[in-house]
Amino acid sequence: MKEPDSLHGRAEELKASNEALEFLSSISPRKVDQCLFVDSLVTVSDSGRELGEFCVSVQKASYHNEPCYLVHANSHGTIDNIPCGTSIVAYVSKSLETLEQNHHEYMKMQGHTLDRKVNIVRQDDHLVVNRVITEKEEIKKQTFTFPLQSLQGFVSEASNLLIQRILAREKKIPEKMTFLSFAADTQIRVSTYTELGTKKQMVGKEVVDVFGIERTISCGEDITETWHCYFLQDGHLASRVQVGSPVMMNLLQLPPTVSKDEDQKPVFEKKPLIWEEDMELHSKFLDRKEELKADHSSYVRHHPELKTLLADFLQFLLLRKPQDIFSFARDFFAPFDARRPPGSSFKTSRSMIVPKVLGDNKS
Repeated sequence: MKEPDSLHGRAEELKASNEALEFLSSISPRKVDQCLFVDSLVTVSDSGRELGEFCVSVQKASYHNEPCYLVHANSHGTIDNIPCGTSIVAYVSKSLETLEQNHHEYMKMQGHTLDRKVNIVRQDDHLVVNRVITEKEEIKKQTFTFPLQSLQGFVSEASNLLIQRILAREKKIPEKMTFLSFAADTQIRVSTYTELGTKKQMVGKEVVDVFGIERTISCGEDITETWHCYFLQDGHLASRVQVGSPVMMNLLQLPPTVSKDEDQKPVFEKKPLIWEEDMELHSKFLDRKEELKADHSSYVRHHPELKTLLADFLQFLLLRKPQDIFSFARDFFAPFDARRPPGSSFKTSRSMIVPKVLGDNKS
């Protein structure tokens, strides 16, 4: 599909500030490595009733054989008796550039579902965006292409999660930091970060100090989307709320201290064999079995995205309960095929756009 001229022009008109570009260039791998942990919060209503859960994890991975970070965020729950959720799976470079991101939101209403899927991927010197919105039997597909040169200082939803952790650990936000981001309509907009200061928050049975960050995306004249997030001293998320929303995310328990040895590879002990003359073939079988187990475990350990994809697939499968599981699996995994033609997937999928339990996009 041809790139809409209005979107192309918009990306060229807006620019990230020098302060934002300097901040991105100052981020070292060491700073990002200090943010490799899991956040798990509970989504609650303004009356305190639990509605769902919100999780964010960041870990080392590889993308096309290049080292990077895998960011996985998901939120699922029930609001006003309507099941809804959103998930983000993204590969982010060591300089926080988004290599590829899949953003899926759904809402299962009575009689039909709404579904929104957005895939962004770097291809040569462009950023390609494929968007598929499904409501009842209607499917809307769009493809946008942005020159990377016009997207200096672009921050995706996945990169935003890492930037906030880094800022929270430093407890200082440079002034005039203006980035480029996508709004809900997948148009390029400006986003800013502002310091909210520190305050006290009850986490479990303890009162702790938390540092606040405000993120605002300008969506047009006098229209903004704003989120307030508060973090613990080590960068763990303590609370998150979109201004004006009746729901928020809260941390119920203080997380354990992150272990420095967390990334060490597990040791696979070779089981001793009982050597008997008539057991030669059996012992060879056991040797080969242990060799394969270690090889398979190593593969899974070096490709953490495998567990992420399978977890999301099972979650959506159990929610939807399709009669034809094979067709559902084919449509679910189709967006991850880089060779597919634009708009060729999810022709039968029906899921949807959630009222912002997670993403920094509001549909």
